[in-house]
Amino acid sequence: MNPENIVYRTAVWIIPLVIAIVFHEVAHGWMAKWLGDPTAQEQRRLSFNPIRHVDPVGTLILPLGLAIAGAPVFGWAKPVPVIAQRLRNPRWGMVAVALAGPGMNLALATLTAIAIGVIGATAGGTAPVGIAAFVLANLVNFLLVNVFLAIFNLLPMPPFDGGHVVEGLLPRPLAAQYAKIGRFGFLLLILVLVVLPMVFPGADLVGRVVGPPAQAVIGWFLALATAIA
Repeated sequence: MNPENIVYRTAVWIIPLVIAIVFHEVAHGWMAKWLGDPTAQEQRRLSFNPIRHVDPVGTLILPLGLAIAGAPVFGWAKPVPVIAQRLRNPRWGMVAVALAGPGMNLALATLTAIAIGVIGATAGGTAPVGIAAFVLANLVNFLLVNVFLAIFNLLPMPPFDGGHVVEGLLPRPLAAQYAKIGRFGFLLLILVLVVLPMVFPGADLVGRVVGPPAQAVIGWFLALATAIA
C-alpha cells in the first residue's frame, strides 16, 4: 500500500470520518431516548449502518474533495431527529442531547489514543508496514477527526451542537429568538465555512477558532498514547 496513492490517502480519511460521524449521531439519539424521546429509534436512526446517516454533501462529496486536495477533512451527517417536547425536560434535555455527540467523539478519541499507545508498545519501536500501517494511519486519523468534530460541533451557533447549548442557557425570550436562526442553518454553514474565507481570508473560522483548541486537545491525546507506548 502506497501512502501517496490517492485511493489510500482518501480511504484513511473517509473511513475514520464516516465512523466518527455515525457514532456522533447515534449518541444524540441514545441520549434523547434515555431522556424520554424515542423518535430516533422509531425512525431507525439508532443504527450504526452508515447508509441511514449519510448526507450526500456533508458525508461524501465535501470530505472526498478535501481528502483529494490534501486539506483537513471534516463533514457532517443527516441530523438524528429529536423532538424536544417529547423529552421529560425539553430545555435541559436538548442541552444534554447536544453535548452527547461531542462527548462521544472525545470518548472515542480517548480509546483511540490508548489503542495507538498499545500498538506502539507492542511494536517495539518498529515502524508498521502493509496492512498494519494502513490500520495505524486510520487510527491516527480517527483520533484527529474525533477531536476536530467534537470542537467543531461545539461552535456556539446553529446548526451546531453548541448552538443548542446556547439556546438552553439563554433566557426563554432570547432562546426563542435565537432558535429562529436555526431555520437558516445550512445557509449559515456555507456562509461561514466557504463564502467568508473566500472573500475575507482572515475570517477562516475553522483555522482560527477551531484549529488552536483542536491542536491542543490532540496534543494531550498523543501525549497519552506516547506515555502508554
